[in-house]
Amino acid sequence: MSLVRLNIKGISYSQTQNGAYALILSEVDGDRKLPIVIGAFEAQSIAIALEKEIKPPRPLTHDLFKNFSDRFDIVVKQVIIHKLVDGVFYSSLICERDKIEEIIDARTSDAIALALRFQAPIFTYKNILDKAGIYLKVNPKREEEHQSDNILMDEVLAEEIETSAGQDNFKGKTLEELHNMLDQAVANEDYETAARIRDEISKR
Repeated sequence: MSLVRLNIKGISYSQTQNGAYALILSEVDGDRKLPIVIGAFEAQSIAIALEKEIKPPRPLTHDLFKNFSDRFDIVVKQVIIHKLVDGVFYSSLICERDKIEEIIDARTSDAIALALRFQAPIFTYKNILDKAGIYLKVNPKREEEHQSDNILMDEVLAEEIETSAGQDNFKGKTLEELHNMLDQAVANEDYETAARIRDEISKR
C-alpha cells in the first residue's frame, strides 16, 4: 500500500463542548483533509510545538520523551497512521537507535505531538485517506489572507466548533442525508461533526 504524506493544517476547538478538539491533517500533494478528534492535553502539546515562541516553564510529557530519547540516542524517523477502526486512528512511531529500527505503537495524538518535536514526517496509507479524508471548500480570498499566518488555536482553522446534541444522532439518517450533512459540516468548518458523520458513513 502506498503512503501519503500529511501536514498539520490546524486545530479546532469548542467552548460549548469541554475537551472537544479536532486536529486537521492536510494531504501534501492533494486537497483532502483528515480530521482527528483528540484530547485537550494533546491539543495543547501540539499547539505549543507548532508555535516555536511558546516555551513552557517545565517540560511537558512529550518534551520529556524527546529529552529522554535524545539522551539515549533514539530518533523518531517518521509517524505512520496505519489503521482506522470504528472511528479510531491507530499510529506507529518508526524509531531508530544504533542503526536498528523499531516500530512502537502509539495513540495518534501522541505520535503527532512527538513527530513535531523530532521534525519527523507524518504519513498515512492511501486507503485510509480514501476512506476518511474529506474535501474542504475554502474561500480562496480567505485562504490567501491567512496563507502566511502561524498555526494557532485562535486562527482561521482553529475556530470554535458548535455542536448540538441532536447532531450526534446519525443512525436514523440515510446515506444521502449523511453525505449532505457532511458537506454542510465541512462548509461550516465544523470538523468534529464532520469526523463523526464520516465515521458513521464508513461503518455502513
